[in-house]
Amino acid sequence: ADWIGQICRLLRPLNNALQHYVLQATKVHTDDTPVPVLQPGRKSTKQGRLWGYLRDDRPSADEQAPAVWFSYSPDRKGQWPALHLADYEGILQADAYAGYEALYHKGKIVEAGCWAHVRRKFYEVDKAQPGGLALEVMESIATLYGIEKQIKGKLPQERCRVRQARAGPVLKQLEKRLRKVRSEIPKKLPLAKAIHYALVRWKALVGYVDNGLIEIDNNAIERQIRPIALGRKNYLFAGSDAGGDRAAMMYSLINTAKLNGLDPEAYLKYVLSVIADHSVARVDELLPWNVKDKIDAK
Repeated sequence: ADWIGQICRLLRPLNNALQHYVLQATKVHTDDTPVPVLQPGRKSTKQGRLWGYLRDDRPSADEQAPAVWFSYSPDRKGQWPALHLADYEGILQADAYAGYEALYHKGKIVEAGCWAHVRRKFYEVDKAQPGGLALEVMESIATLYGIEKQIKGKLPQERCRVRQARAGPVLKQLEKRLRKVRSEIPKKLPLAKAIHYALVRWKALVGYVDNGLIEIDNNAIERQIRPIALGRKNYLFAGSDAGGDRAAMMYSLINTAKLNGLDPEAYLKYVLSVIADHSVARVDELLPWNVKDKIDAK
């Protein structure tokens, strides 16, 4: 409908300001998820993607507002994150998607790994063959998470100090154990593949110990992606690539409003009531954390 197009045109500058804010961060979490998209002239769908980028350093005592920005693409080629992050310099906390590799090689972006993904690999092994090394690895990872629980919300320097003293020795021992077992078992075993998954990413996985800004995992962005996965079951598919792009914009604004404790409906209603008369040059004044007091007062 044309009115939807008009609303999206009004909100586009705000979405651009949100993108700029997110990618100004020192550290960004990223993940992607499939979106079924109707193919023009056919009764079938193709698989587009929504890429999510999250700025949220509250676990390391940062007082800047959290925000998430989504972008739609018609496929999952590495050119899309390369485009989104063309000007980004900082830490990228992500999964093991090969499309990010080219970004790390340029030297402007530091890779940070995800221990939750590693744990899932060993969990699958333990489920098939309980006990043994897989259980041992999961217990070590549980120890690492226990340390994180105690330092959540502390300043980066404090997190770094505690991690170096307590997580460092656990990781050193774990790496030694994994390398030894890998040299002793057939490479085709599921356990060997889980070990390889961890060791080939070891530098990215242990980087959080010496940097208090980095998280132990990438779960923060996965929590933002999850409602989209649930939404797929409700709306079935986007009507076109343009529809996917509009969906990305709405998810960006709605999820960022939620991250800042705002009711998304109230936020969008307020923004749409004032944005037409608002200067585009000052559109960042309408980002959720900047209008929270006005909406809460109503």
